Amino acid sequence: MFYLKLPYGTTSIVSIENSEFKTHMRNKLKALICVIIPVLLVFALNTKFGNLLPLLKFLNPFTGFWQNAERLQTKKNNSLALKGTNEAVDIVYDDRLIPHIFAKNDHDVYFAQGYVTAMNRLFQMDFQTRYAAGRISEVVGNKAIELDKYQRRIGMVYGAENSLRGMMADPKSRAMINAYTDGINAYIHSLSAAQIPLEYKLLDFKPEDWTPLKCALLLKQMSATLAMGSTEFYMTNIIKKFGPEVTADLFPDYPYREDPIIPAGTSWNFKPLPVPSPPASSPEIKTGKVRTNILEDGIGSNNWALSGTKTASGYPILANDPHLNLTLPSVWYQIQLNAPGLNAYGVSLPGAPGIVIGFNDRTAWGVTNVDADILDYYQIKFKDSSHQQYWYDSQWKNTSKRLEVIRVRGGKNETDTVVYTHHGPVVYFHKPAKPVRLSDNVPVGTALRWIAHDESNELMTFYYLNRGKNYTDYRKALTYYTAPAQNFIFASADNDIAITANGKFPLKYKDQGKFILDGTSSRDDWQGWIPAAQNPTVKNPPRNFVSSANQSSTDQSYPYYINWQFGSYERGKRINDRLTAMNKATADSITVMQTDSYSIFAQDILPALLSRVSPGKLNATQKEAFDILGKWNRSYTARAVGASVFELWTKRLFFDIWDDEFAGKGAPMQYPSRDRTVELILKDPGSKWFDNVSTPAKETLDDLVNESLKYACDSLERKFGPIGKPWEWANLRQTHVPHLLNLQGFGSGTLMTNGGKGTINALSGANGPSWRMVVELGKRPKGHGVFPGGQSGNPGSPFYDDMISTWASGKLYDLYLMSSAADTSGKIISHLTISKK
Repeated sequence: MFYLKLPYGTTSIVSIENSEFKTHMRNKLKALICVIIPVLLVFALNTKFGNLLPLLKFLNPFTGFWQNAERLQTKKNNSLALKGTNEAVDIVYDDRLIPHIFAKNDHDVYFAQGYVTAMNRLFQMDFQTRYAAGRISEVVGNKAIELDKYQRRIGMVYGAENSLRGMMADPKSRAMINAYTDGINAYIHSLSAAQIPLEYKLLDFKPEDWTPLKCALLLKQMSATLAMGSTEFYMTNIIKKFGPEVTADLFPDYPYREDPIIPAGTSWNFKPLPVPSPPASSPEIKTGKVRTNILEDGIGSNNWALSGTKTASGYPILANDPHLNLTLPSVWYQIQLNAPGLNAYGVSLPGAPGIVIGFNDRTAWGVTNVDADILDYYQIKFKDSSHQQYWYDSQWKNTSKRLEVIRVRGGKNETDTVVYTHHGPVVYFHKPAKPVRLSDNVPVGTALRWIAHDESNELMTFYYLNRGKNYTDYRKALTYYTAPAQNFIFASADNDIAITANGKFPLKYKDQGKFILDGTSSRDDWQGWIPAAQNPTVKNPPRNFVSSANQSSTDQSYPYYINWQFGSYERGKRINDRLTAMNKATADSITVMQTDSYSIFAQDILPALLSRVSPGKLNATQKEAFDILGKWNRSYTARAVGASVFELWTKRLFFDIWDDEFAGKGAPMQYPSRDRTVELILKDPGSKWFDNVSTPAKETLDDLVNESLKYACDSLERKFGPIGKPWEWANLRQTHVPHLLNLQGFGSGTLMTNGGKGTINALSGANGPSWRMVVELGKRPKGHGVFPGGQSGNPGSPFYDDMISTWASGKLYDLYLMSSAADTSGKIISHLTISKK
């Protein structure tokens, strides 16, 4: 402060003015602080920093998450005028929020399907196609860069572009996909900031316009989910370590036990094409340095159909339960589509038009995965490090390059150059420093040949299946299908049943693709295609049922090579045993069968294992577990302690048998199959493979059986405490349905359900029956079904997870195949009319 020295009792004006100035400035500063802090808070709380949520946006009472709460709808009529429709469309919602669409033409039925699907599943559709396209970094930042690169490098967008070209070439599918896209965009454009789905608010981004390419991307993602489990990298490492004789012995081309999809002994009423001959030699394979990855037996899907001779009604019954990763919202969306020539009900993939699994007035159809070998890796010899040319058929051939620009939220864009040969993209020249799990089975320096890269038009398969009236229509529909290869099951009111292992199968020599192939010679290229009419199929077999559970497509008499390995025979064996014994079947008896938890694996191996246990060397807990196993009924029921002990026991036993030889250090390998392991235990108990080569002692099968039982019991005791109720199977397996993004609190709790990997009710953690359907054909079909979730993708909706408890209990809902919007057979809660604007 400045002041003048004056006589005592006097005051300086300067001092007074300076004091006032200080007070004035202090008040201004306070005022400024009062303004700045809220502004900074508003900026901070409305801005996404790294993983932090823009909290103010999320909590905003007018646009935040509060606006996503929904009340249970009551019966009411609504109307809406939209650009893009040709005539009025009636949409009635039943008591599970399932839309039944009644349109006067094809364009409007698919426009309405796109609109209502987006209304309930917009974020799911958006996120899944961003994932497929390698665009997650745009939303979450640089943590997803390697995942995005992987998706680009396996050619997901490249394949979707080629597939879209096929869809757009057909006027029916072009009109179908364009109308569906327009319907989605009509909904997106109607949204206010308050109405966008909750996940957009959590992640702080907005919906973008839908495009036909996104529909193609969704189908490519389904193909990747079902067909990217390549093993040739592992098998190449195995043959290099053990040689062809041991490899052929431990990894045979046909299993010890099998119950094939097309019944053994079925005759092939066609003249096969000449099969290519294998080349005399293969190139030296580079394995690269990556971590060990051991494959386990996966789980898969079931379908079956009984002819009228085995049902109470005299008409066929068809059942299907595809097993996929369980999520909220569900991978499926239930819907009915009705237009001239079309009246179908079933489940669609949110983001693609039509119904994938379902039924209409005359027919029903379903799918399971074939597991065909339609993906191969070719070792490429490049001229130099520029990768501009590669050696092929004694000359240098030019590569092409695709620049993949990855936009990164909060960071700089990254451009990744992907080299393409005529086979396809070279996925990796070097493994990334932080590889994603999906890249474990990709060998470096190899090009990917994948059927999903080819031009295709799967939409027309479902277009014709949805409208099909008989077996001839079913066969026509299948000719359009390329990938992923599926076992298409069929039943009709004409009392026909059939199943076809269907897809576009390359014409190969035996075992072509079991190992990494030679990219320097055309001799290892795919040599054409198996004719569609010669794909494995059977119609009305003498046993009066057809079925599939991902096991081998045929017996060894089929003249073509589809793959050398398929799913285990166990689920198929159990299904066929039950169907063989079944007569006067009803929807109820088939529904019960879908949740069957009996283990053929345990039936095959448990007596042999128990006979090798030395009870006198067990402690009290282990002895009690041994006694429980002796009384166990071989069923994976939720309360079964025996199932928990058996599961961990056999898992540890297989580890003890194989890990010492097949835990590749820098060269990943896979274990021999469960089938081959069971064969060794039952038929060759003195096999050298039971010795642990890492120890000086010589272990026997008895040693491993006893060690693994003790290990299993000790593991359960450490995890759950003393043997008893906590050891029950449901507690160990932990079946649940998580949110699509694994958001805590947005998924289900642990579900007390029956079933295990090798049972008909194939459940494992968050993987299992994603849709259960039973259809009774007849003069008027009756459908029954459920999936573990709800129609709405909004966690604030009462229809978000309302079907989970019914699914977990093994029950089904009635599916209303209505004839019109005024049909009283459906329990209708609301009616929406869309008219032309």
